[in-house]
Amino acid sequence: MCYDRYVAICKPLHYGTLLGSRACAHMAAAAWAAGFLYSLLHTASTFSLPLCQGNALGQFFCEIPHILKLSCSHTYVRELGLIGVSACVCFGCFVFIVFSYVQIFRAVLRIPSQQGQHKAFSTCLPHLAVLSLFLSTAIFAYLKPPSISSPSLDLALSVLYSVVSPALNPFIYSLRNQELKDALRK
Repeated sequence: MCYDRYVAICKPLHYGTLLGSRACAHMAAAAWAAGFLYSLLHTASTFSLPLCQGNALGQFFCEIPHILKLSCSHTYVRELGLIGVSACVCFGCFVFIVFSYVQIFRAVLRIPSQQGQHKAFSTCLPHLAVLSLFLSTAIFAYLKPPSISSPSLDLALSVLYSVVSPALNPFIYSLRNQELKDALRK
């Protein structure tokens, strides 16, 4: 989404060639492949763990930290490896998003008219709102100190970043639709 906004604002005359159907298919395939490989790494690591405390979790889906708590083996090295890979993947995505938005904001601030700046910013803000909601809840869920961990808090955070954030996507992106705004006002 950030690359789409970057091309639309910074290189509008090249939008058709840079984001044609072939480029979109390549980006979608790369995202799916990266997601599949990343999930495969976590799944293989999880299934190789010996569980000695049963296999029941107090969550509505299997999350890595909760599965690691059920393991009877020393998972320190495995956790460090998974955290390292996760950090590299997340950092790469984060750098790409930040770089794109820095370029977008630089281009928008060069627009002479206030109306043009407002229109350009309004296309980026929904993406940043959804991204901020997802990242803040996911970061807090995984990086919170164990001293404030409780099953109900873990469940609430899991629901926030895995259910609420994706459910808000269509709503937030459609707020630019005038018909939806009129329906909400009524």
